[in-house]
Amino acid sequence: MMYLEKYPERLIDEEGNRLDGRKFDELRPIKIEVGTLEKADGSAYIEQGKNKILAAVFGPREAHPRHLAMPDKALLRCRYHMAPFSTNTRKSPAPSRREHELSKVTREALAPVLFLERFPRTSIDVFIEILQSDGGTRCAGIVAASLALADAGIPIRDLVTAVSAGKIDDQIVLDLDDIEDKAGQADLPVAMLPQSGSITLLQMDGEFSKDEFETALNLAIEGCKKISIMQKEALREKYAAPREEAHEDEKSQEKEA
Repeated sequence: MMYLEKYPERLIDEEGNRLDGRKFDELRPIKIEVGTLEKADGSAYIEQGKNKILAAVFGPREAHPRHLAMPDKALLRCRYHMAPFSTNTRKSPAPSRREHELSKVTREALAPVLFLERFPRTSIDVFIEILQSDGGTRCAGIVAASLALADAGIPIRDLVTAVSAGKIDDQIVLDLDDIEDKAGQADLPVAMLPQSGSITLLQMDGEFSKDEFETALNLAIEGCKKISIMQKEALREKYAAPREEAHEDEKSQEKEA
């Protein structure tokens, strides 16, 4: 028997609150950690709502197989993968067509910030593992992957930040969760570089009017700016704290001397 999901008739109540209590322009609670994996060159972990996503980066390193190496720049490879236990129903561990698509769009969203020309004949591998899925995983995965690249010490122009906007109950809202994504009317994932305002990912599923599209895009951009602040804070927590501790140790040693 086919499993059919049942969704509520209304996703926004009369007071303007969504099912999880958020207003139209609110992000889900976000937790970000940098440097969570010891064996990777760079890594990051993000929780966004019920999403739990891990990103790891290896490289730049010698490209394998060697015939894929490019003489003028590094080869950027991204793998987006959902764990079999990440969804309500068990997912096949084999890569799906959707995962191949999201691997491609993730690579295209990250490539513009990297100085790939500085590392010819090498590869940079980005792995995004969805441990638990609750909608918006492509955007949250890009946020984590961008931090993992920075954690690996790979030169970047800016951090890539991403979030989706969409339409539910004929209203434009920010950061759709799984129910809103599946039962809503439209979805607009956006990735961008906050400093320049350049957009590196823009997809759309569903239908918007021209005004609705502009409203959704502007709402997503504002959401990206908020997430960008969280990304920078996560990097500071990892790298600023050790420097401050070392500075305090130096002061203590000077006093003792």
